[in-house]
Order: sequence, then structure tokens, then C-alpha cells
Amino acid sequence: MKKLILLFLTLLHVVPALAADQSGMYRWQFDLSAHNPGEEAQLWIPYPTSDSEQIISNIQWQGNYSEAAVYTERNFGTPMLHVRWPKGAEQRRLSFSFHAQRSEQVKRNFPTEQAAYDPRDYARYLTSTRLGPIDGQVKALADKITSGKHGILAKSRAVYDWTVDNTYRDPNTRGCGIGDVTALLRRPGGKCADISSIYIALARAAGVPTREILGIRSGKSAPQDVSNWQHCWAEFFLPGYGWVPVDPADVRKAMLKQKLTLEDPKTAELREAYWGRVDQYRIRLSEGRDLQLNPPQQGPAINYLMYPFAQIGGETLDWLDPQSFKYSIVWQPVRRLSDN
Repeated sequence: MKKLILLFLTLLHVVPALAADQSGMYRWQFDLSAHNPGEEAQLWIPYPTSDSEQIISNIQWQGNYSEAAVYTERNFGTPMLHVRWPKGAEQRRLSFSFHAQRSEQVKRNFPTEQAAYDPRDYARYLTSTRLGPIDGQVKALADKITSGKHGILAKSRAVYDWTVDNTYRDPNTRGCGIGDVTALLRRPGGKCADISSIYIALARAAGVPTREILGIRSGKSAPQDVSNWQHCWAEFFLPGYGWVPVDPADVRKAMLKQKLTLEDPKTAELREAYWGRVDQYRIRLSEGRDLQLNPPQQGPAINYLMYPFAQIGGETLDWLDPQSFKYSIVWQPVRRLSDN
């Protein structure tokens, strides 16, 4: 009977209470001892929180630091753990862990009519970023893509389909990419931050409130080193309904791995699978671009807080190189909270 109910709800595109989820423990280990001991060391780590799709619990950290506390960034409210070691500290170690239970996120029972809303309430999700302009060629392209489309749902779908059709995954991109939209329109290849940034800039230019979700993937059944498993995706706001997830980057990743063309029937399935849905094998870490950290870092705003960020004196470490930074992130499965 339970299976029949689940099938019925799925056919109606309703999110079932029995949605799939994934539960595990993330353990982050840091050792900055090899860097110049004559300078102060500071480390900022994205600090996950619970929301409607994930439950974060059992957060712990320990080490030989002089200070450690949780702060928030002022524009997006992005939380972060800040850790400091003073000049002369020969050992700089930190262990940070938390339990994460994540649900599959499915949003597809869309209303037939768009509710009224005031765009000023979503101004931060309709503006440009340093690497994501919404004027000039981006605006011209967005207008072309959404020509004849009315309402946020139709426009966001048009931009999503265009992004899937006109980008590609470039496995040689470092990390998740930086999301330089102007450069990407000339060469639309990259990874998740690149492809998501194209979608977000075009959607915002078309008047669709859109945001980027920055996170990290989980394993599936066995302990795994996920130090390089950062991943980001997008959400658009549909008035009268809420935030809707989309992940064109994972469509292009699956196409590359499975050697699919746009005409392949499997591609059509993937396109629908990541429209209004993201899987449970990921967690949300943060949000926002062009961030001033708290306490503030030295130098310019940082592009995003998806990787750990550290400075020795005024020198920023390469967060895309865990071995030299140095850090590791390991995920291991644990029982779901509801099973306890």
C-alpha cells in the first residue's frame, strides 16, 4: 500500500513525505603547520545549517588554535567558522565534523497562475555580481532566449534549456570553476560554478530571481575522501510557490560521463530529472558571491565560500590544492536521525 501511495504522489508531481534521503558524517581535518610560523594564520570554513532539505547536527571542532567562533557574513547571512593561530604557533591543527541528513529536493507541482510579487523584495537575486553581469550582451542574449515567454516559470525554463543546449563540461577546469560569465559566453565550457553562473546571469537578466547554492557532495555507501567533491547548483524563485532547484551542470556532467548527445533519449530524461529536482547526495554549505568574510580577510572580496579559505599573514592559500593547503574532507555513512 505504501508503494502505491508513493507512486500516486510521484505521478502527481507532489513531493512525498517518504522522499529519499542520505545520512552521513563529514570530517574536515586541517594542518597549516607547514606554512610560515612567523605570521598569524586565519582559517574560514563554510558552516552548514539546517533547512527544509537538510538536518545538520552534532557539530564539533577541536584543535590548538587561540580563537575559534562562528560568525555570519552581513549581506547573505552566510555562516562560517573562523579560526585563528597567533604568530609563532608551530602547530596549527583543527578537526571539524558534523552529521548531515539530506533529502532529495523535488519541486514540480507548480501553480497554473503566477502570484503577484514585488521584485524589490528579491533585489539581491536580480542584480549583477563581479563576474556575472546582467547587462550588455548578457541582457541581449537573455531577451532573445525568453522572447515570447511570459512569467517567471516559462522564462526560467527557457534559460535552463538554453544552458543545457549550449554549454559543456570541461574536465580540465580547476575546482568548480570561477563563473566568469563574459568569458564563458565566448567559450561555454567549465564545471558547476561556470554552468550555474551562466544560468543565473541569464535568468536574472530576464527578470527571474535566482540564487546559487554552494555545497559539497556525499558518498553513497562507503567512507570516501570528498576533499574535491564541492558542487553548486541554482534555484529560482517562483512567486506563490517558493524556491525551485535546477542543476544544468549535472546534466552536462552526466552527458560527458555517459557520452551522450543532445539528441539522445537519455539526455531528455536527465534534462527533466534536474529541472525542479536535485538528488540527496549533496548538502548546502553557503550562498552568495563577492563575499567579505567575518572577521574580514585581507584583500578583495572572495568569489564564494564553498572551499575552506585561509590566509597566512596577508597571503591567501590555494584552496583548490588540499595537499599543500593542507586539508582533507572525509564522508562516512551513519544511521539516519529518524532511525535512532
